[in-house]
Amino acid sequence: MSSSTPALITTTNALSALAERLQKHTLIAVDTEANSLHAYRERLCLVQFSTSDEDALIDPFPLADLEPLATVFTSPAHEKIFHAAEYDLLVMQRQYHLEFANLFDTMIAARVLGRKRVGLSSLLEEDFGITLEKRFQRADWGARPLQPALLDYARHDTHYLIQLRNKLKADLETAGRWLLAQEDFARLPTLTRSNVFVEDVPEVWRVKGSRDLNARQAAILSELAEYRAQRAAIADVPLFKVMGDSTLIELAKLAPTTAEELAEAPGMSEGQIRRHGKALLAAVARGQQAPPLRRPPRRPYDEAYVARLELLRVWRKNAAKEMDVESDVVLPRDIMEATARANPSTLTALEPLFASVPWRFNTWGPLVVKALHPG
Repeated sequence: MSSSTPALITTTNALSALAERLQKHTLIAVDTEANSLHAYRERLCLVQFSTSDEDALIDPFPLADLEPLATVFTSPAHEKIFHAAEYDLLVMQRQYHLEFANLFDTMIAARVLGRKRVGLSSLLEEDFGITLEKRFQRADWGARPLQPALLDYARHDTHYLIQLRNKLKADLETAGRWLLAQEDFARLPTLTRSNVFVEDVPEVWRVKGSRDLNARQAAILSELAEYRAQRAAIADVPLFKVMGDSTLIELAKLAPTTAEELAEAPGMSEGQIRRHGKALLAAVARGQQAPPLRRPPRRPYDEAYVARLELLRVWRKNAAKEMDVESDVVLPRDIMEATARANPSTLTALEPLFASVPWRFNTWGPLVVKALHPG
């Protein structure tokens, strides 16, 4: 594999040629870079691939789509290797509607093995003595042109993934945990797909602390949050770069009507008052006149469900302790909660709830039923 940083792929023809080359390899390392720390709506800014004989970098900005890669991503004959794949898949599904099959996630593999440090840098350093550059972790990948040092940094995020995958797979097989890891790899596309459209949640209820406000304060917060979102969209910056959640919550509680009262709100700087003062006071006034806003009610408290959930948590914690892994490696939270709600008393009733994790069903199914019904 060449030691030089490859040229950026910026044309459909070059992308199609890369897709053809990728088809010749059964193991394909993938990573992406997005600009969520620097933009109002995150955007895929770079896609990196590595095979046994090349690294490739794709700039999606000048491309109409990533359609030439679709067949590679969905092919069951080509294993796509990611580290912490969930966010990468989410961004590509949301922006390009890509689908995925046959994945290997090196972070999941490390967690299933009970590794305590599961970051890519830590794994490469511990297993191979390789030290990755970290200074560009918060870089603005949406800025153009991308500097050579950034591209070299990005290239190394996939350059060693195949080597790491081979080591982790061998360790999983030795530990008898390969089938367990495969279940979590297979679940990844479905889990991320369910989170693609989180934008459907009203802006006000995405503010941390909004649930603790009364109905009048929530109405004020709704106006404040909407103003912040509009300013962030115009400037194309993340919400927190306009104003933090905690500041909005304080403003909703204080409901200031003058510049002096506004200045007393925790978190309000002179610069913020200068830029946003009049608009914030206007938003508070609109909120005072708006109908009271009540959050959609939570599901009614179910004491029996909570008790069953605790039984499963205790069992899961003990099983995880025996394996020396985190609890969710034994039983993912979504499956645990669905099981507690359904309260299956037989393996037949439990099986459909464990449809996506058949190894766990065969290994722990009777123990799960017994945990729910110990008598």
